Amino acid sequence: MSASTERKTLTPAQRRTLLATPAGWIACGLGSGLAPVAQGTFGSLAAILLWLLLRGLSLPLIGLVIVLGFALGVWACELAGRALGVDDHRALVWDEFVGQWIALLPALVAPWWAVAAGFVLFRLFDVWKPWPIREFDRRLKGGLGVMVDDVIAGGFAAAVLAVVLHYLR
Repeated sequence: MSASTERKTLTPAQRRTLLATPAGWIACGLGSGLAPVAQGTFGSLAAILLWLLLRGLSLPLIGLVIVLGFALGVWACELAGRALGVDDHRALVWDEFVGQWIALLPALVAPWWAVAAGFVLFRLFDVWKPWPIREFDRRLKGGLGVMVDDVIAGGFAAAVLAVVLHYLR
């Protein structure tokens, strides 16, 4: 199997490995990363469902959830990546959860369409990976490498969404 194929497909044994541990469940986004295609998109959509619950919290508590979610993701993606034998497998989508939550921060005080815009902007930056996202994606490995590029993509998406919302008010 080529390195590209290794990152895109899950063998039945790898799927069982992911589902056998709490770290695997977390890393695969509570199962959303097991989708046969567009795993990152499914992870982002699942993240929005949890975000709808989070948005009722105060901003400091949401910030704490994001920081703890990042730390949890580093741990879970590190263990799951080692278990799969693939550093940043597409099924590992907890990074989409944290990045999407960051992207949606400006939508806390915005109309409903801002959630859709935050989703689109996050997916755009996550897939496109403009500088410096691409550099972090290339250089960092393990659980930290899985998480950091999506956190930066979420930050870019949040900044663009905040500017758009500011000018539309």
